[in-house]
Amino acid sequence: METQILAPSPGQDYPRTWNEFLDWFATEEACLAFLERLRWPDGFVCPRCTHAGDVYRASRTRLVCRACQYQGSVTSGTIFDKTRTPLRVWLAAAWYLTNQKQGVSALGLQRVLGLGSYQTAWTMLHRFRRAMVRPGRDRLKGLVEVDETYLAITDRKDPITATGRKSSTTKVLVAMAVEIIQPKGFGRIRLRRIERDWAACVIPFVQEVIEPGAQVRTDGSAAYRALKELGYDHQRTVMLGSGVPAHVSMAGVHRAASLVQRWVLGTHHGSVQPEHLDAYLDEFVFRFNRRTSNSRGMLFYRLLQQAVVTPPVTYSDVVGHKTADVQSGTIAG
Repeated sequence: METQILAPSPGQDYPRTWNEFLDWFATEEACLAFLERLRWPDGFVCPRCTHAGDVYRASRTRLVCRACQYQGSVTSGTIFDKTRTPLRVWLAAAWYLTNQKQGVSALGLQRVLGLGSYQTAWTMLHRFRRAMVRPGRDRLKGLVEVDETYLAITDRKDPITATGRKSSTTKVLVAMAVEIIQPKGFGRIRLRRIERDWAACVIPFVQEVIEPGAQVRTDGSAAYRALKELGYDHQRTVMLGSGVPAHVSMAGVHRAASLVQRWVLGTHHGSVQPEHLDAYLDEFVFRFNRRTSNSRGMLFYRLLQQAVVTPPVTYSDVVGHKTADVQSGTIAG
């Protein structure tokens, strides 16, 4: 007989309100205990030797495996690894991030939590965005629309033009895939920044995010011709000369393109560096695919559940060569 996996219960597995949040996470110890339950729901499992069982607690934070003597902590090997920011602040950031339906900018997070630097808030948000992509997530199924769109974003590092004016707007190409629910509605989506609308860019995107055998609806672009040979039920819709407007025949991708552009312009004022756009797209996908959830506490729970299984990401990993720009607050969150 299969074991039934119960869904998390509000008020028991995660707080339902801000007041409950404050009661649950009044101390660092309470935060550690919560993350430990998320990371090892059936008890400690050694990250090195996979030994399961009792663990020796050398200190409040230090765990020692009785089998191989591995020493670590609840947060080691997660996005919280080696952080100097209190876990109470991290969990408050996760709560605020998931409870704002349109998301939050780094400047907004810094103000709400009273963080000492913009850099800290910016990095926290990017670490959480890494955790928003669940490893091994299911690919899209059924009828899926695929297209590309250009997102207009502000690049504050554009050079001064010949006229002396700073050219601050750039357009980035994004591939989109949207599940279509019959007779009406949209399911899950996937988004990714691509270099060109060529087969070499769009075909790998389709293969990674859509199950073989699915019905894939595209425009008449030659870039998608190989889909049928790759096991997809390819439905091409030639827009040129068609009596049906593109926003009607390809309603899903047009709706997704409109929403993501509005989100980037609204929450982040369009100010996103092109090399960081994929992280913002991951956040939009996380939010869109959970838009029907009535429990913001559940979103908080799911985000932290993924955060404790997501490998560490350092500030240098996120920002690369942009360190000076983030420290001065010129890279938007």
